Amino acid sequence: MANHKATKKDVRQVSKRRERNRYYGKTTRNAIRDLKENTEKAAFDQQLPSVISMIDKLAKRGVIHKNKAANLKSKLAKKSTGLAPAAPAVAPTPAPEA
Repeated sequence: MANHKATKKDVRQVSKRRERNRYYGKTTRNAIRDLKENTEKAAFDQQLPSVISMIDKLAKRGVIHKNKAANLKSKLAKKSTGLAPAAPAVAPTPAPEA
């Protein structure tokens, strides 16, 4: 156990940081999971910028490595490209009269 005031404070700070990092990491992982489940391109592309922003913030804070962030963003962008665009809504044409 810590004996000095500064060491006790450091233990408190580290504990707070760990909890905060775990929260942000878990929230981001859940957002990525939810995004991957999305099969519509329009909805996927709408959510993608916010998830990428979350990933960038994790890398900036040092929760994940910058290369891991780049790999995650790359995979999500690749998935976005691979999704088929939503079929345009076309009104049915009337049958020709005989």
